Amino acid sequence: MLNTCRVPVRKSKNMQMYILHYVNMVWFIFAAIAVLSIINPGSCNTEAKPVVMQAGASFNGRSYQSLLTVPNGEQFGNWTWPEMCPDGFYAVGFSLRVEPNQYALDDTALNGIRLYCSKPDDRTFLYTVESHTGYYGDWSDPQWCPTGVMNSFQLRVEPHQGLFGDDTAANNIRFRCSTNPILEGPGMDWGDYGHWSQNCSGTGICGVETKMEPYQSGLDDSSLNDVRFHCCA
Repeated sequence: MLNTCRVPVRKSKNMQMYILHYVNMVWFIFAAIAVLSIINPGSCNTEAKPVVMQAGASFNGRSYQSLLTVPNGEQFGNWTWPEMCPDGFYAVGFSLRVEPNQYALDDTALNGIRLYCSKPDDRTFLYTVESHTGYYGDWSDPQWCPTGVMNSFQLRVEPHQGLFGDDTAANNIRFRCSTNPILEGPGMDWGDYGHWSQNCSGTGICGVETKMEPYQSGLDDSSLNDVRFHCCA
């Protein structure tokens, strides 16, 4: 009787040791994976997202070499304030605030231009600048120079539509990168593109200033009428 009682006890202990060994192996594998992910996080995510911060007017004291302008901007509104990239940062991408076609209602088209600034050889940290913007429409996804920085622009503008017309003024914009690609925004198609601005004499575009028509209280709004960009060494 004693022997028959001891056999199942021994098997039970062996089974418990087997299960414990199996659990330990599983925990070891999970621990190894966790350690590898800490040592080499890029193995799970090969492209880290850049850090993006709004610069606002914080760096307006930055010196610049020249202003890029075009002759076809519209007449309404006033020049607002510049916003500058930090020292050593230049515009490498942009997005637009655009109001879509309102059909029988008042159209404003292009309402804002946002620049993304980085160091020429490092896009892991970005600042945005945009000067004053209008109130209508949504911001588009950014577009980027594949390499290099932005160094000239071309503005699409609808001319004044007369006393009873619906003015939209600036509709869209193109930028040329220093490595020569041309980027065009997702703006509206009223009006025509004018001449290209001159090229930056320095490294590239480093600031923006907009000409905005104030809100017209239910009358005809045109919002963004013109823009000029700063060039830095």
